[in-house]
Amino acid sequence: MEIDKAVRESNDRRLQTKYNNAVYVIQRAFALYAFEEVAFSFNGGKDSTVLLHLLRAGYFLHNQKANYSSCCQTNCKQKCPIRTIYFESPSAFPEINSFTYETATAYELQMEIIRLDFKSGLEALLEEKPTKAIFLGTRIGDPNAVGQEQFSPSSPGWPPFMRVNPILDWSYRDIWAFLLTCKLRYCSLYDQGYTSIGSIHDTVPNALLCTTNSSGSKGNFRPAYLLPDGRMERAGRAKRFSPVCEGSPVLSNGLNNVDPLWSSTSTASVIAVGDEILFGTVEDQLGPALSRKLHSIGWAVTHISVVRNNTDSIAEAVEHQKSTNDMVFIFGGVGPMHSDVSVAGVAKAFGVRLAPDEEFEEHLRHLIGDQCTGDRNEMAQLPEGMTELLHHEMLPVPLIKCENVIILSATNVTELDKQWNCLLELSSNSGLLVLKQPFVSKHLSTQLPDLKTAPTLSKLNLEFPDLYIGCFRESRLGPLIVTLVGKDQARIEMAVRKLRQEFHPSAFSEVKQG
Repeated sequence: MEIDKAVRESNDRRLQTKYNNAVYVIQRAFALYAFEEVAFSFNGGKDSTVLLHLLRAGYFLHNQKANYSSCCQTNCKQKCPIRTIYFESPSAFPEINSFTYETATAYELQMEIIRLDFKSGLEALLEEKPTKAIFLGTRIGDPNAVGQEQFSPSSPGWPPFMRVNPILDWSYRDIWAFLLTCKLRYCSLYDQGYTSIGSIHDTVPNALLCTTNSSGSKGNFRPAYLLPDGRMERAGRAKRFSPVCEGSPVLSNGLNNVDPLWSSTSTASVIAVGDEILFGTVEDQLGPALSRKLHSIGWAVTHISVVRNNTDSIAEAVEHQKSTNDMVFIFGGVGPMHSDVSVAGVAKAFGVRLAPDEEFEEHLRHLIGDQCTGDRNEMAQLPEGMTELLHHEMLPVPLIKCENVIILSATNVTELDKQWNCLLELSSNSGLLVLKQPFVSKHLSTQLPDLKTAPTLSKLNLEFPDLYIGCFRESRLGPLIVTLVGKDQARIEMAVRKLRQEFHPSAFSEVKQG
């Protein structure tokens, strides 16, 4: 069989492993269910194209194992007579439709065309013909892949059938390695820069494949198989998380009449993971440093916490903060030690499992050598179906982003500076961190007693709701430090003048912050 022969003669051991595992799942399904009880969902995309040819190979090997006649084996080289479901949509690309029908003809697929939505179509299909299992081209990273196994019953509320996912653990690279190694035909859109194809209304070529001509203007697009980072596969149609959204938390000093400037402020939470901080062995320096960096781009930090090196503690903190802030930054607990469980905690906060990520494993292997493999090093396990790797040429290993949670690997301020600068550069193209008007501040020192200053500061809070006005003492007998923070220097100066007018001109002196 030409597919089996091409893979086995290749030098790509990883592809051979993926192929063997997928074919085993297919043969297992053929052993569990009668052939007329299984179906194949084909949509003309790259994943289902790979699955089609894996089914051909699996069907051939299954029949060969069952000692079918040599005539049957010869036919299996040409086709796999499995029931094939195609959900035809008016919003599908014409190229997808053409490729699907041409492929069906070439391999004599028993095509059943459904022009209903997926759920209604399945209900009609299963009512007409008993179907116990359906082969799907679902991969980890797909929006609907979370929680699925290679054999997964359909979700509650759906028609009952077994979802069979032979390529669930395949990466973007694996898909293209298979198609190119076996020299298989695929939809022409992939040669035009499309990397993940949805409808004509939400799909464009991947900007990461756009070429620049000699004049500096944008030119054509390179083929999909040249995409350097498979995690950006859906960049041509997936909407990115927007840091600024309606109903986001607003700082208001407890008041309702908030200045519009504050209502557009993006908010962030910072979570430090480390028993050593809680034991007092070391002092957290990254939290305050990260807070200052966020303020410098106009983001308000609503929460800084330190949690234990414990999966449940991390998950609880992340789960709460990710729903109340635009972005959550977490650092500490990333590495090969038994106590490094930050990634596991983030996965639990989102209700997903950890799964091997081969692209991340490759980066780790470049960094620490062959000691890093998916089955021996938990550092290569990432939250399933929702992880985005943030690549930058200055970072030896990409940062990890799960929706609005960014996991930093920095262990000191120098590393934090480097990762922060890379984040800012990445944001200029992706909108990851929208740069806002930065916060400015003024700090005043006074020897006046608290009881004397309190009424004036309370009145000032009411008069300047767009400013944060707070007080602290570095020691019990030390001076009172009054802090004014906002985004309008003129408003801060006006508040300072109002404050000084209530007391002797020399009662307050400015404190320079380093």
